[in-house]
Amino acid sequence: MISQAPALAAPCGTGSFQAWLDDFKTEAAAKGISQAAIASGLNGVTLDQSVLSRDHSQKVFSQTFEEFSGRMVPPRLTRGANMLKQYGSVLGRIEQTYGVPGEVVVAIWGLETDFGVNIGKFPTMRSLATLAYDCRRSDMFKAELMDALRIIERGDVAPSELRGAWAGEIGQTQFMPSSYIKFAVDFDANGRRDLLHSAPDVLASTANFLASYGWQRGKGWEPGSPNFAVIQQWNKSEVYAKTIGYFATELAHAP
Repeated sequence: MISQAPALAAPCGTGSFQAWLDDFKTEAAAKGISQAAIASGLNGVTLDQSVLSRDHSQKVFSQTFEEFSGRMVPPRLTRGANMLKQYGSVLGRIEQTYGVPGEVVVAIWGLETDFGVNIGKFPTMRSLATLAYDCRRSDMFKAELMDALRIIERGDVAPSELRGAWAGEIGQTQFMPSSYIKFAVDFDANGRRDLLHSAPDVLASTANFLASYGWQRGKGWEPGSPNFAVIQQWNKSEVYAKTIGYFATELAHAP
């Protein structure tokens, strides 16, 4: 007798979104995610057409380094310098632990969300489920949605508070859920890896990300240096990576 092949996971884009979501919940349970996490994360989630239209009309990043850095860095320099001072002792411990200087971490923080001010308004579970159902990058976003359920299951953040950018980036430095699972650390030791509300967790997790990609303690971060290649793991755009490096250098020289 030929054994039945296991039921295939829901194919993207076919049938109703709700039917797809029900199949995904079954798949999540089969991967060991608790019913409580699945229910709290996915019940009532609907398709977000605005996320699809953003995804399908993504523009190629076309600004030059001069344009982008000139627009992004000067208005954030004073606040960045203040953040370096305000979180000086935390950033010192982070550099001891991970080897990444505070200037680099604060530069990323400022560029990503204005130091945690603009973390995004899109409900993360809805965005990820929408992009997983859509066929353009379905496998990638299904994996991210699974990891978002793991964040909920771990108790790091309540599902209702999981909001961020339209493509599912979460927190004050905009981690995708897969990076959140891999690199988030509980640096304030309160039992949760909270990248939405805890600046120490945010800054340490960002440093942990860079350290995990091979950041070399005590080395520079300008283009051509080994650490510049690590910054490009954060953001593949050379213009964005150069802007992080430039901002960090400006912060290092700030009075």
